[in-house]
Amino acid sequence: MEILNEISAYPFKNQNSTVTIGSFDGVHLGHQKVLQDLKQKAHQTGAKSVVISFEPHPRIYFDPHTDLRLLNTTAEKIDLLAQQGIDSLILQKFDQNFAAQSPEKFIQKLVKNLNMKDLLIGYDHRFGKDRQGSYDFIRSLEDKYHFKTHKIEPVMQNNLDLSSTIIRQALKAGQVELAQQYLGYPYFLTGLVVKGHQLGRQLGFPTANIEVQDSHKLIPKQGVYIVKSLIDGHPVYGMMNIGVRPTINGKKQILEIHFFDFNQDLYGRQIPVYFLKRLRDEKKFPNLEALKNQLQKDAGQARKILNL
Repeated sequence: MEILNEISAYPFKNQNSTVTIGSFDGVHLGHQKVLQDLKQKAHQTGAKSVVISFEPHPRIYFDPHTDLRLLNTTAEKIDLLAQQGIDSLILQKFDQNFAAQSPEKFIQKLVKNLNMKDLLIGYDHRFGKDRQGSYDFIRSLEDKYHFKTHKIEPVMQNNLDLSSTIIRQALKAGQVELAQQYLGYPYFLTGLVVKGHQLGRQLGFPTANIEVQDSHKLIPKQGVYIVKSLIDGHPVYGMMNIGVRPTINGKKQILEIHFFDFNQDLYGRQIPVYFLKRLRDEKKFPNLEALKNQLQKDAGQARKILNL
């Protein structure tokens, strides 16, 4: 997959393209259906398949202090889109000039720079200045700019229109298994292993403290989870606590993982963490011994579920 940062930098101007546009946050099953349709249409016409997304997310651009949390970092989204087998990804910089252009000017730019012949667009998608670029408006430009518009219908899951929003809601509620049903893969985050306070080691449960460096990345609801990581290409399982560690009167939320049957030094490494199942809420225990007993129960339950 070729990755570009500007529509005008697209190098295949002499070859037709089939294009779709969106944030693609999560690259969930609905997005995957769109990408399958995109590739199929491109294959039928001998065109290049092109996805246009935006950096930063438009909602973050318009409100830098928004409480919006994203399912993917930019790097994660690139990796997920690459797995879908599309030809090109354009991560268009979303800035004042881009936001101010009219929908017609944007379409004109796609036809000129991408030689766009087919555009797949969501039934409710809007773009351009004042979000005037609706599906019906884009269709009205077909004859003028010699391209065809194809409406993307909603993908239903559990009688809901599958969207990044409902996945975010599930994760905020700690429903990681439901999120996996919508995503088509376990929800994951990527973080740096940093030094902690070594409390887990004192309790017989040494942990890797994970620092997520993108402030907009969504962290699931506080609690204890069964997780998996990939370390040097090998799956390693464990349990993660997301919370403030109330037993020792902690205040700052931290993410810490105890890996089962693993003692490799991970400090300074970036690792992915996949959420498999939520075990319980974070609790305040009367003392460290009670906390240790609970951790032993959690580990036993996790190992039983994982068949370790």
